[in-house]
This record gives sequence, C-alpha cells and structure tokens, in this order.
Amino acid sequence: MPASSSLPDSWYYDVPTTGSNRLPPDAGYAKALTNQGYGFEVAVADLVDNSLDADAEAVVVHFLRNAQRIVSLLVLDNGRGMDAVGLDSAMTVGRRRDYGDRSLGMYGTGLKAASLSHASSLTVISRTKGSRPEGRKLTAEGIQDGFRCDTVDLGFAQQQIDAYDGLIQWHGTIVRWDQVRAFDTVSTGQSEQFLSEAISRLETHLGLYLHRFLSRGLKLDIAVWDVETGDETDHISVDALDPFAYKVPGKAGYPRRFTAEVEGVGDMELAAHIWPAKSKQASFRQIGPLSERQGFYFYRNDRLVQAGGWNNLRSPEGHLALARIAVDLPSAANQVFSLDVKKERVQVTPAFTRGVEQAVDRSGAVFRSYLADAEAAYRDGASRSVVERPSVIAPGRGFDPKVKRAVTEELPLKMGEEPIRVDWTVLPEGRFFDLDRENNTILLNKAYREDFNEGKRGGSNDAPVTKALLYLLVQDCFGLGRWERKRADRIDYWNSILIGAVDAQRERRLRAAD
Repeated sequence: MPASSSLPDSWYYDVPTTGSNRLPPDAGYAKALTNQGYGFEVAVADLVDNSLDADAEAVVVHFLRNAQRIVSLLVLDNGRGMDAVGLDSAMTVGRRRDYGDRSLGMYGTGLKAASLSHASSLTVISRTKGSRPEGRKLTAEGIQDGFRCDTVDLGFAQQQIDAYDGLIQWHGTIVRWDQVRAFDTVSTGQSEQFLSEAISRLETHLGLYLHRFLSRGLKLDIAVWDVETGDETDHISVDALDPFAYKVPGKAGYPRRFTAEVEGVGDMELAAHIWPAKSKQASFRQIGPLSERQGFYFYRNDRLVQAGGWNNLRSPEGHLALARIAVDLPSAANQVFSLDVKKERVQVTPAFTRGVEQAVDRSGAVFRSYLADAEAAYRDGASRSVVERPSVIAPGRGFDPKVKRAVTEELPLKMGEEPIRVDWTVLPEGRFFDLDRENNTILLNKAYREDFNEGKRGGSNDAPVTKALLYLLVQDCFGLGRWERKRADRIDYWNSILIGAVDAQRERRLRAAD
C-alpha cells in the first residue's frame, strides 16, 4: 500500500502523552510467574547465583526424603545473609535490588520465578552477623491473595539455622522448596532412580555453568538426607566441568585469540579452541549433544550463560563439532547483547556477527581460518579407527562422582537400566560381598568397612578403589534373565580370595596402629 501523503505531517519520533496512571500487577500474575519455562537444573543454578552474589564460599543443595518419597529441596549457603528488611525486599514480587558490576543477578525475579516454577511453596530463612534468624514464606496462593507473604515462626527459623550450624555459623541463608511438582509425581518405589538421575543432571549443569567458580575454590555439594532417620544417604562434591579442559588441543597452535571490533561495544576477545577428535572426556561428551555444544560459550562475570550455539553466524554442522569459542561479555550495559531471564541463552544483534566475521588474530589470520582448521581436525579424526568397547550399566549411589564420571568417559552406557548401587550391610561371616540382582545393588560386608577407611566409619561414597574394582568385576552380572551356575561359582571363589586379602589388609592396619 503506498504511503499516505499526509504521513510527513502526522509522524512523530516520540509518541506524545497527556498523563499517567500507576497500574499495580493483578494477583493473576502469579500464574505467569510460575510458568517462566525454568528447567529444574536451571532453577537451582539461579538459587546458587544468589548465594554467590552474597559472597558464599560454600553451598549445599539438599534433597530431603523419607522412606516413601522425596519431600523437599533446600539450598544452603554461608553467605552474608539477610535481616528482616532484606528478606522482605527479596520476597517482594517485581522488586529489583541494586546489582553491582560483578553481580550474577540481573532482573530481580530469579528467586521467586525459579522457585515457584517448580514448587508451590518457597521459604527463605536467613541471618546476618548482626541479626537473629528470620524467615519468610511465599506461595502461589499467597500471591493470588494480594501478594501475601507469611512470616516464619522465629523459633522454627532458629531451629533450622541451628540444624545446619556446620555450614551456617554467624551468617547464611536457607532456601526451601515444598510441594515440588516433580517430586510429587514420582511413583512409589521410583524415588531412588529419580534421585539418581536428577542428581546426575544437576551435577553436570552446575559443574558446567559454574566451572570457573569451582576451579577457584567454591565448595558446592549435593546431598540427600532422610528426614525420619537423620541419615545422610548420598553426598557428592560438584567438580568443575570446564568445556575447554582438553589435555592436548585438536590442532597444534590452539587455542588462538581473535579480536573482533563490535560496533557499540568496542574490541572483544574470542578465545578459539579445537577439541581433539573422538575425545571421551566428560567436559566434551557429557554436557549435551555435540551439535548443540559447538560454537560460542558466553560468560557474564565468570558465570557461563550460554553453552554452545552460533548466534546467527552460521548453522551447526557435524564438521564443526570440535569448535568452541569462549567470549566474556562486557559488564557495562549495551545494545548488542541481551540475556534471557533464565541465564542460559544470549541474544545478539548483527553488530556482533559482523565483528566476528572480520575478526583477526595477532598474526593477521582471519576467523574463517579457525573454522577451516576445526573442520580439518574433525575430518582427520573421523578417518581413524576406534576399538569398540562393551556397554555397561552405569554406576549409581554409593560410588564416588569421579568414579562415575570415569566410567561414562571410557565406556558406553546401557540405556534404560537402573544404575548399579553399592551399600554396606550385614553379611554372613566369610562373605565379603554379595549381589542383590533384583535391585541392582552390590552388597558389601560392613564388618570390613573400617579396613578401607583408615579405621573410620566412612561416608556414603567411601572406599572408591574397592568399589570401583568390584563394579568392574561384577557389572556384567546385572540385567541378566538367567543366573548360571558358573557365575554363582565365580562369585563364591572371588569372595574366598577377597576375604583372604581383607584379612591381610586388617593385619597390616592394626600393626601400623600399634
């Protein structure tokens, strides 16, 4: 349709206004707040971001369970904490606090949106060095009821802080999720498998997106507690999962650093890496499909906010699976980069892609030469033959995370099988281990537990060498339809030999103690 001849007279660059009205959010906003599209791991990572912004040195993610089901999730930290005024501010829907240049938070919605996307009830209990423990509770129903936030009983708040005095001494915070929708849908008898899979995904996500903090000493743990017995049934330390931590680059001379002149931002450094072909390292294969993990890795204040993707520079393709580029986003606000509220995807304007296309390194080589090198490294690796290794059932609860990661790096896993657990329990004299094939569990005689833990009781992931060796011996005994006499005999004579070895180990330990 042709433009009207009156357009020049009616066009305004700014729309004129005649007044203003303040329109507070409707209580129905609760539904929008609880449907922000947060994945479970992304939501928990957002809570950990808050802990880091509070200068926490240690963070624990606690799954709480009973014999039948998973009941709650807690995120605990030893950060600065909040007093009553700070808690009210943190729990106010729509209130954005002042963020420093190095803060991980941005929009002021993460705590509420991330939590209520998964739980019907959010409780925050906190204390500072100069204030007593206080707590606030926010529910979806409370938001609908005029944005009501409940005050937690002071005695209960103190009790909760005292329960975690090993972590929270003078200051710290507890974030608690109740009525978690994913937990409530787990059928009876499936809690163990759900927890194993959920913890594995969470460990990978936190290890990847917070790998720079973990490498600098952040202590981040995931634990499972039984609320009825008080026992800790699982505990792992999250290790850094650096997406650039190859031992040898896929091509000599890498990584190379390119400088891109980005309009509106200035010069930006692109650290271009090429992974070795067919690497089995967890930081290459376990962080997601290779087609999705090639491309740009954007960091904001050292927190990974995008793990792969080409951001309209090009389309993903198999020949670029080894190409990964680290980019630190500018801390100052700009019109080129925008980050979604979940902090897992960066939007860029054409100014960035134009800058990348014209980027050069110190020798004058252009960015296209890097892409060509990455493709050549992939093709060269694809031509090499690989020995096929047998698939195994994954190790699960009771194995140290480093053991589990090593297995998944070295061996293909059987899909659809419940992971193999290992438990210390009472066994007959003369029996070092046994198999509960129905429940995919290796049973170890707890009479010998101290012999593998320097005379101490040990934790849930103790004796990693012993457990790993037993796993390698017996993992092919699970998932079988028929139990052969030959296999049963093998278990018997292995036990006899191992009992002799354990007795020798005990004698050496006792002599050393005398």
